[in-house]
Amino acid sequence: MLDKTFSPQEAEERLYRLWEESGAFKAGGPEGAKPYCIVIPPPNVTGSLHMGHALNNTLQDALIRFERMRGKDVLWQPGLDHAGIATQMIVERQLAAEGNIGRREMGREAFIERIWKWKGESGGTIIGQLRRLGASCDWSRERFTLDDGLSKAVLKVFVELYRQGLIYRDKRLVNWDPKLQTAVSDLEVENIEVKGHFWHFRYPLADGVTYQWPLTDEEGNPAGHETRNYIVVATTRPETMLGDTGVAVNPEDERYKSLIGKFVELPLVGRRIPIVADEHADPEQGSGAVKITPAHDFNDFEVGKRQGLEQINILTTDGRLNDEVPEKYRGLDRFEARKHVVMDIEALGLLERIEDKIVMVPHDEKSKMVVIEPYLTDQWYVDAATLAKPAIEAVERGATTFVPKNWEKTYFEWMRNIQPWCISRQLWWGHRIPAWYGPDGHIFVAYSDEEAAAEALKHYGKPVELARDEDVLDTWFSSALWPFSTLGWPDQTPELKRYYQTDVLVTAFDIIFFWVARMMMMGLHFKQEVPFHTVYIHAIVRDEKGQKMSKTKGNVVDPLELIDAYGADALRFTLAAMAAQGRDIKLATSRVEGYRNFGTKIWNAARFCEMNECVRVEGFDPAALTQTVNKWIVGEAARTAAEITEALETYRFNEAAGAAYKFVWNVYCDLYLEFIKPLLMGTDEVAKAEARATAAWTLDQILLMLHPFMPFITEELWQRTAEPGPKRETMLVKAAWPALAGLGDAVADAEMNWVTRFIAEVRSVRAEMNVPAGARIALLIKGASADSLARLERHRDVIQRLARLETVDATETIPDGAVQLVLDEATLILPLKGVIDVAAETARLKKEVGKLADEVKKIDAKLGNAKFLAGAPEQVVEEQRERKADAEAAMAKFAEALKRLEGAA
Repeated sequence: MLDKTFSPQEAEERLYRLWEESGAFKAGGPEGAKPYCIVIPPPNVTGSLHMGHALNNTLQDALIRFERMRGKDVLWQPGLDHAGIATQMIVERQLAAEGNIGRREMGREAFIERIWKWKGESGGTIIGQLRRLGASCDWSRERFTLDDGLSKAVLKVFVELYRQGLIYRDKRLVNWDPKLQTAVSDLEVENIEVKGHFWHFRYPLADGVTYQWPLTDEEGNPAGHETRNYIVVATTRPETMLGDTGVAVNPEDERYKSLIGKFVELPLVGRRIPIVADEHADPEQGSGAVKITPAHDFNDFEVGKRQGLEQINILTTDGRLNDEVPEKYRGLDRFEARKHVVMDIEALGLLERIEDKIVMVPHDEKSKMVVIEPYLTDQWYVDAATLAKPAIEAVERGATTFVPKNWEKTYFEWMRNIQPWCISRQLWWGHRIPAWYGPDGHIFVAYSDEEAAAEALKHYGKPVELARDEDVLDTWFSSALWPFSTLGWPDQTPELKRYYQTDVLVTAFDIIFFWVARMMMMGLHFKQEVPFHTVYIHAIVRDEKGQKMSKTKGNVVDPLELIDAYGADALRFTLAAMAAQGRDIKLATSRVEGYRNFGTKIWNAARFCEMNECVRVEGFDPAALTQTVNKWIVGEAARTAAEITEALETYRFNEAAGAAYKFVWNVYCDLYLEFIKPLLMGTDEVAKAEARATAAWTLDQILLMLHPFMPFITEELWQRTAEPGPKRETMLVKAAWPALAGLGDAVADAEMNWVTRFIAEVRSVRAEMNVPAGARIALLIKGASADSLARLERHRDVIQRLARLETVDATETIPDGAVQLVLDEATLILPLKGVIDVAAETARLKKEVGKLADEVKKIDAKLGNAKFLAGAPEQVVEEQRERKADAEAAMAKFAEALKRLEGAA
């Protein structure tokens, strides 16, 4: 006997262990099976499951389980990223907390050994958490971006790209973390709004030059000119002015045309720097003149290159001022130097004004404590522009498509304007760059120390001492190879031949640039084939108000807590049901609770079947049924299976989940099981047996269709309903996807659909009119055809029971106080006089319509306000649109109810 309720806390671990021990997740399907492969976006070895992971892996697992059931040879390739910065930070903090020496005192070898020890003891927690979610990866093939095989692939790629001239060393601006003293990627930088200032400085013109500055009155009208011997620039980082090498003005700005080619004397430094014409300067912003610090601002770096300006780095690696600045500032922390610079500028009478302003300041994405600095340094780069060309062309010709398609525009914008990719990091944890330097700085890139030494011998004509590059590679470099390195490349393995290219990549939009684009470039360059035919970009999971989750706001929802409370199935189904293409998910705990109740509904349906001896029958043929209600339900099952199949094939996860939900709750549980109660309790043993067998068969189809979304409860029921009845051939995880084409009976469908619409229409009117739930009322039917009346007679008991009707009779007249509704050619009449207070109900509905009309009016005012649309976050605007749509739908519903009541008055 089934327990009264399903206990996910007891069942999930047991079932997952059973799946894994049985080898259910391992690649290698039936002979001749078509391969299907997804590579997991490798989570950081330091990470723990958050809601983005939960969504991402739920959708991947739904596809994997679906295709496994369809008989494909499925490989879901799992693995972890070594997370260079995050991992090194964790271990360094541990060393500090323990009072141990730092990494530099330990030495590289000992420090790396300590990190491997940490990984063995604490790393990869997220893998166990993915198991709790139900992720059916082939864990026997788990990879790590620093394992021997992937390290071999990384080494080959670096060496080959270098020898092809596509990797090189250059001095450019990078995002620099002064605390970790390393370059970081854009993805590791978070721009945070802070209260700041614009300091407006006067830079004196050199050589006695003056010009006429236009004046305006308080209303902005011209008010003459004044002679100026200075130019005003503004900055949010005053200390950087010590590294200025130019001032830019727009070539079309009439105010400054006479100054182009002249010079200013840089205050505090005394350096003569040119005034150059460049479109980077916006005449509408500030004074229209911009100080240019090529070594400390990304835009200024580009202006400097265009204008041939000197690049002067004024900072040390730890964010202090170096020897390129006047002596009094040397050694000062950058923020301390800022205070001194402002005071000294003011003392010279060159501080025009200070403007309070909210500014975006780049911070370390993890701690959000360290301000990232644009910093000029020597780094290793990939010629991304060259590699991007085939990757652009591949998407243009449709070799890889994005779903939703609009993300292709984002991809193209990034790829067509791609900058050199900085791949070196000043860390110790990672793939060490295979470059060695000779005594004169000559670079040797090789596969080993021995090969580098041999090349140096050939170059110098004698043995020399080589120094290996201290840096490691950006973690995105190794993860760019993920689709083929995890399959064994550069070795030509059977797995590489079978599973590359992979099928679909499921990921978030924010790593299109950092990961998707780079996998495309590397896959095409080294495998001459795109790494996947589809990139599915899923939405962001936000809180129930539509706000982005953050620890700062305190609105983070922990998926593990939801699994503890409601079970993995409830969370998975919630995420899938809300994963509409192009729309962010507003996650409320109440939704997860609601889908937990959906699981309970399925469990109770199985218990109903068990109590009524609805068991599977050997040789059951759904095409040979005789009872109308049974023909109808197998047809509904077939249509639902086809709908779910088509939705999953096109990555419309919410529609697939919605179709399953509707069939299970509204059709099977609420209607079919009610419809067959008379048969189950009747004396016709043949009809009873058919109903029992059909109910059991349909329950099996439900378990099959729901398994990709709710694997635990469906597997539990699959096994618990195995007896009595024919032996199960396999566990549900390996069972065949429903193949129900050809089922369905048009006559049965028409009849049962008429019955279900009859019941639904009456229930709807009862709800609209506030008819008490327990009230059994009379119903009259007018103008019904002979077919309709015959249907009514055949299903009278069910209709009266489910619509809560006392009687159903034909009539030719419509009594006073009756509400009317149309069902095909017939009019259904509900005499409500005495059942409800028509006047009071009319007043209530009018009040509701009025309230909704006021709400729509307020929302229209907001949506018609250009200032609101420009300033409000996108999710706030979308929420207002949704509220309006909901209010208008409710108004239409209440208006229809009022119309019905008018006829009853």
